[in-house]
Amino acid sequence: MDARIVEFAEVLRQNGVRVSTSEVQDALRATSEVGLKDRNLFRSVLRTTLVKRELDVDTFNRAFEFYFSGAARTFEDIDKSLAQQLEEEGYLEGDLLKMVLIQMHQLLPEMSPLAQAVLMGDRARLAQIFRMASLQLDLSRMESPLQAGFFSRRMLAAAGADKARNDMKSLEDELRARGLPPEGVEIVSRHVAAAMRKIEDAARQEVKRQAEARIRRRTDTAADKPLHLLTQAEVDQMESAVRTLAEKLRSRLIRKQRSHRKGALNVRRTLRRNLPWGGVPMVPQFRSRRPERPELVVLCDVSDSVRQASRMMLLFMHTMQSLFVRVRSFVFVSDVGEVTQYFKDLEVDAAIDMATAGKTVSLSANSNYGRALADFTRDHLGSITRRTTVMVIGDGRNNYNANNAWALKDLRRKAKRLLWICPEERGNWGIGDSEMLTYEKHCHQAVVVTSVSDLARIADQLVPA
Repeated sequence: MDARIVEFAEVLRQNGVRVSTSEVQDALRATSEVGLKDRNLFRSVLRTTLVKRELDVDTFNRAFEFYFSGAARTFEDIDKSLAQQLEEEGYLEGDLLKMVLIQMHQLLPEMSPLAQAVLMGDRARLAQIFRMASLQLDLSRMESPLQAGFFSRRMLAAAGADKARNDMKSLEDELRARGLPPEGVEIVSRHVAAAMRKIEDAARQEVKRQAEARIRRRTDTAADKPLHLLTQAEVDQMESAVRTLAEKLRSRLIRKQRSHRKGALNVRRTLRRNLPWGGVPMVPQFRSRRPERPELVVLCDVSDSVRQASRMMLLFMHTMQSLFVRVRSFVFVSDVGEVTQYFKDLEVDAAIDMATAGKTVSLSANSNYGRALADFTRDHLGSITRRTTVMVIGDGRNNYNANNAWALKDLRRKAKRLLWICPEERGNWGIGDSEMLTYEKHCHQAVVVTSVSDLARIADQLVPA
């Protein structure tokens, strides 16, 4: 517990609370006296020893709730052992079920602590394992919730997820060697895989929970507030601001077209028109130009790492869809799916809900920008023309997969402009699994948008004069 209190003091410092080393020592001595049985007393002791100013009390309360509460709730989906699940569902009975249980208990002592806790459905032990794993990570380096995917993988590694997967595989192999029918092995394999997916989800939730305790409380207006911190009411409030931006972009595009209405000089018509002056061109004649309607293609990442920011970006997409003549909208995580029809036919909230409901692309997959960009380029490059502006919205965190930057090269070669909107600060680009420094090189423009104010300020950059 001493390590947890020391880390909690660091969390308070990250949130702007001044905590000295001597105050941390006072907190350690005081909490050792009162213990952990009375939660309210424990909380009061920490507040008394670590907080000096009244204005820091709200920050302390918020950080305490996130940091010391809910760790066990993170694993609430894991409430039964593998044996209980198999018995209750009745897929295995009699000697087959007995064989699985005997083999599992024989191998259990040799398995890793994480594998044991998963097979036994021990939530308390899982919480302890992940708490110890979090102490091995320097979560103070987490500057944005967008890094949750990277740190959750680090936490899984620290908790021994790789060893647990190997142990589960050994259990399946042993059951197969003992003569369990293939359908029985398949049932066990399916339950084990589901349990490991729950563990991976729990790791992401735990990292997000601890990350929120490290985010400084903002007192800015909703327009300046980070997109991932917007409440539903503030999202609704920002709709008009996003619409204003989209209208500004559209007006700039139309103004550019009007200023370049004249086509190339028509030499033959000019000479004929100027015959009364001896053929000396005094009134130039130009070829007529067809009105060029702007086309827009938008690809938006809706993965866990940017899920909350994606709602505002999808709102932006919906508004663009209603203001431009030709707009195609796509969402992606690992696969790419088109949502143009949703944005054409449905109201904004319904369209966004459909786009993020997992009906178009799988939301359970990890982000794979390289695969998504390659698939989009392969399937839709033919529809990109010299009138098309391609806009990619996402943090560029690729989970260490192949970045497939060649896809962006092909898009840039065919499109009028290739723009990238990143909801992560530029200082985090290239750190961990971020491919933004590479992707930026192959775009005409890459801009940072962390708030609605940022979105409004980039209109001139997105559609330059």
